[in-house]
Amino acid sequence: MNQVHPDRRAVDERDSLRANRADWDAYADEYQATHGAFLGDAGFLWGPEGVTEDVVGALGDVAGRDVLELGCGAAQCSRWVLEHGGRPVGTDVSMRQLQHSVRIDDEQGTRVPLLCAGAADLPFRDGSFDIVFSAFGALQFIADAHALVHGIARVLRPGGRFSFSVTHPTRWMFPDDPGEGGLIASQSYWDRTPYVEVDDLTGETRYVEHHRTIGDWVHALSTAGFRLREIVEPEWPEDHDRTWGGWSRTRGLLTPGTAIFVADLG
Repeated sequence: MNQVHPDRRAVDERDSLRANRADWDAYADEYQATHGAFLGDAGFLWGPEGVTEDVVGALGDVAGRDVLELGCGAAQCSRWVLEHGGRPVGTDVSMRQLQHSVRIDDEQGTRVPLLCAGAADLPFRDGSFDIVFSAFGALQFIADAHALVHGIARVLRPGGRFSFSVTHPTRWMFPDDPGEGGLIASQSYWDRTPYVEVDDLTGETRYVEHHRTIGDWVHALSTAGFRLREIVEPEWPEDHDRTWGGWSRTRGLLTPGTAIFVADLG
């Protein structure tokens, strides 16, 4: 297998989708084996801190509502919506992740409708959903945040809710290191150049992540007609000692790792 190295360079929507689809297809089995028990088959976690939707309440009442999940993975969160009386639909760019959702549904006797699609071009009619959400799913992999949020506004009904969690934007300043090295700011918060991983042999982009500041997200939401209700910054639980990538107790007790945005249309 070819090795990759990190880089910072401009990447468009098409290349972002291509790279991240291939990356998640390759990583899906390991991801579910490593994190599946923590996520739960029908659990709803907003981030590595382990804060749940039962505590945050960012979606509001889902009973009887049409709910779209972006970047659903194995649809653990959508299965939570189903158990709470909602009508979920899950989308993801990775077919392998969606196959894990089907596996869990077969084991649990449930069925979440799924579609292999990217969040940048939602294949739904206008006003199809009451709630759209993404729990550390698709949003960081999309190049054009304004087009993304306008697309979400299009598929929502008037007064609909959009809630999403992303890596806390301030984390962009620090190395993705769960140890003390991850507490030393080394790059500009305002540098929006995408983070990419590049194949050493071919120079091909293998993974892409796009950065937005808090202000960028607020501006994208407001220009698409959303009213921001709150931004939740979960604190690291005192009894939580799980390391997940760059998230750890060492960093989490001092600096936020996750931001949850809650907004209503209109």
